[in-house]
Amino acid sequence: KCAKVVRNATEEGVQMHGGIGMTDEFDIGFFMKRAAVCRQAYGDYHFHADRFARLRGY
Repeated sequence: KCAKVVRNATEEGVQMHGGIGMTDEFDIGFFMKRAAVCRQAYGDYHFHADRFARLRGY
């Protein structure tokens, strides 16, 4: 569920700051890019939910 929270938080942060949220002036752009890399490297919510279900026999 952490992946969902990170995605929602970064998207809301960009919306709150407007276009300037994607510039290097604010850290929100950095965190959004980092979250995207983590999703690619470690899997997103659906990947882990499916994996857990498979391990539990569903």
